Amino acid sequence: MNREQKAAAVAEIAEQIKESDAIFAVDYRGISVTQVAELRGKLREADATFRVVKNTLTERAADAAEAQALKELLTGPTALTFVRGDAATAAKAISTFNKETDLLAFKGGIMDGETLEVAQIQAIAKLPSRHVLYGQLVGMVAAPITGLARSLGGLLGGLAIALGQVQEKKQSGELPAGEPPAAAAEPQAPEAPAEEAAPEPEAAPEPEAAAEPQDTQDDTPSDNENDSGASA
Repeated sequence: MNREQKAAAVAEIAEQIKESDAIFAVDYRGISVTQVAELRGKLREADATFRVVKNTLTERAADAAEAQALKELLTGPTALTFVRGDAATAAKAISTFNKETDLLAFKGGIMDGETLEVAQIQAIAKLPSRHVLYGQLVGMVAAPITGLARSLGGLLGGLAIALGQVQEKKQSGELPAGEPPAAAAEPQAPEAPAEEAAPEPEAAPEPEAAAEPQDTQDDTPSDNENDSGASA
């Protein structure tokens, strides 16, 4: 590889570093060309690229991309997985390959500029894929809406049944058509307390007032008697 080819390779790797959401570093010793092709097919589903490069070129690319944390992982034979899509799916593909072949042990990685330890990458590999997480999120959000829709549907259904029963009663004559519903006449009931506002017994004192003329009449005959006595 001449100087121009090296410069082109460095520029290409630097661009991949900048475009990646996550980068996983693995030890690629012992892997065959056929196995690399198989792994690349699985990583393609996660929009990830598996690349074997020289550490010296990758270090220069890391400097150009200002990814100093990546340089610490470039010890011994190192291959990089550049992830632009689902990091969990990519980590799972490499982890599964490692369990099946005992190859491609994780060395570390970076995600969103932060360094990842091997244990952290293994934890990411156990996460559900982005596809599954989206499905779970949609299910959680849709569940209350579905319950609300069912409740409203039941309420409207009950109202329709009640209105239908009222219509049937009107048609059968059980409920007179055209007359205001019983609920409209009920407000008149509170007027009944008006009887308490003007109780009859309190008007009883009037007979006492009427007794006064009787006393007067009793006095009048006595006066007449005196007068008749006087004339006698």
